[in-house]
Amino acid sequence: MTFGARMLKTGMAVTLALYLSMLLHTTAPVIAAVAAIFALQPSIYRSWRYFLDQLQTNTLGAALALVAGTFFPKHPIAIGIVCILAIMICLKMKMEANIGLTLVTVIAVMDASGGHWWFAVNRFLLTSLGVGSAFVINVLFFPPNWQKRFMEEVHGVFSQISPLQRTVISNEMKESVFQETKDGVVGALFRLEEKYKLFEEEQKKLKRLKYSQSKRLVVYKQMLHTLRKGVDILQLVEEHYFQASRTPNMNAFVDEHLEALTQYHEYVLMKFEKKYKNESYEKLEAMDLKNDAFLRLITDASSSTGDLHRLVVVASGIYDYGHQIVRLDKLVEQFFKGAEENEKQTGLKFF
Repeated sequence: MTFGARMLKTGMAVTLALYLSMLLHTTAPVIAAVAAIFALQPSIYRSWRYFLDQLQTNTLGAALALVAGTFFPKHPIAIGIVCILAIMICLKMKMEANIGLTLVTVIAVMDASGGHWWFAVNRFLLTSLGVGSAFVINVLFFPPNWQKRFMEEVHGVFSQISPLQRTVISNEMKESVFQETKDGVVGALFRLEEKYKLFEEEQKKLKRLKYSQSKRLVVYKQMLHTLRKGVDILQLVEEHYFQASRTPNMNAFVDEHLEALTQYHEYVLMKFEKKYKNESYEKLEAMDLKNDAFLRLITDASSSTGDLHRLVVVASGIYDYGHQIVRLDKLVEQFFKGAEENEKQTGLKFF
């Protein structure tokens, strides 16, 4: 188990909510602590969005609970009906994420109010205090460095994909190990795509994007797309390549091309982080031509067999993977050129 910033921030938010509740001499401070746990979000933007949404739904929930509590204090059926109404309101307002905490407010108000408005206000303030504590902790302590985390995870996913690509044709890896690793890659790539959505959302919603930032998002999106194409090859080889008639020479040729693409993919990722010299146009053009030649040769070679369609499907997938790497390289080149031009104009460095 890894001890992460999210765990620490949850503990800090709960502690802050409890301390503030005690300083204000409020009753039932545990409500503020529960609200802080619910309100801690994976990004600053989502914390801010959740804070605003929760104020709206909490106000409505507390108002409903206060009115119902005036006539039916602590009545189980009345509490259930108000909870249903609160859920319907949250769904109507498209605030599904706030349902849990809104219901906590409804139950707390109806359980304690007995028709007295002060109890309703107290419970509402406690919930808002917990949400506010979570927001403050999320903003001030360990704000996520999305760029660093994203690139670390891109390299992590690629390091899992590359040995699979290098052995998928030769079939050297044990089947159980291959499948286990492939399943892990699919899960890791899904989580990486979710992190990109958080990063993109935060950049677009909270900031006015500069040229370098918008171009960086384009490069990141292409990185994800290219990794996805690399994973797709593994499935195509399993479903079609091994079912088709092929010669040892064809196996060696496809294996060699996949190795070249994997090395090129690694090169482009490293170049984006300034770990390689920014001199890739010859390599880019050569790989583009080699990728075109690969598709032609496989199509010509497979036309003499009875498995033309299967082999062409696999060859097309590999070609598309190579095409996406070339496109990623071009985007990286454009990113560097744009950064250099902005540096000349503004005197600010982006790296």
